[in-house]
Amino acid sequence: MEVFKAFLFGVIEGITEWLPVSSTGHMIVLDQFLKLSMPEAFKEMFLVVIQLGAIMAVVVLYWKEIIPFTGNKSGWIKKDKIEMWLKILTACIPAVFLELLFGDRFEAVFYNYQTVAIMLITVGILFILLENKNRGKKAAVSTMGELTYQTAFWIGIFQLAAAVLPGTSRSGATILGGLSLGLSRTVAAEFTFYLAIPVMAGAGLMKLLQFGLSYSVLELEVLAVGTLTSFFVSVLVIRLFINYIKKHDFKVFGWYRILLGIFVLFYFLILGSGTTG
Repeated sequence: MEVFKAFLFGVIEGITEWLPVSSTGHMIVLDQFLKLSMPEAFKEMFLVVIQLGAIMAVVVLYWKEIIPFTGNKSGWIKKDKIEMWLKILTACIPAVFLELLFGDRFEAVFYNYQTVAIMLITVGILFILLENKNRGKKAAVSTMGELTYQTAFWIGIFQLAAAVLPGTSRSGATILGGLSLGLSRTVAAEFTFYLAIPVMAGAGLMKLLQFGLSYSVLELEVLAVGTLTSFFVSVLVIRLFINYIKKHDFKVFGWYRILLGIFVLFYFLILGSGTTG
């Protein structure tokens, strides 16, 4: 049963990590109905480490776009890819700075159902308002090469909202930031995917190191199933997501966030649960 639960958590992670709908919000809801009967320290690590599966999906799907080496002796480094990674690292600076200064302090204050629900609804409304504002306008940045270091840094600033306020959604914050800064929907989404590689890989590896190397057989099975499921589901979701936003806007995700936020408030307030579990 725990392995099956890990599979379901992997499915939710693979879907919600890349859509701007908040993986944290969905994990909180899933955990209320389908709690992992595992030690708390392992469960905390598990929910972060299965993101590594999602990250590997980005690496596999976008290998040619992110790898900076050509394999040709005449010119084995792709300068445009090196520059893209420098922009990604530039966007990571605010998050690294915040983590070094405050660590888990924000999580202790803001990791509750009220914050999650409020941010689900707030960001959902912002998506709808921004898409209405941008209707009919041509994006200022339609290719990754047109993205400037200054814009990348500001996208990193937007990412801070997700680091501080659960329910914001890392992809939601960065895509919203990208759209407001003039990026096309596709460029905003793809830069979000690339930005996730160092951010989420670092968080996952850190959790693995903190937990140590002592696992039971069941823990290894749960971790493997959750991570592999997250990988395969992410591959499918990323492909579908990119195809969708080439023809549609983000308003459907805004409305979904609003409905989910209302549900979270209703569940914890009306049914009296009161905590995030």
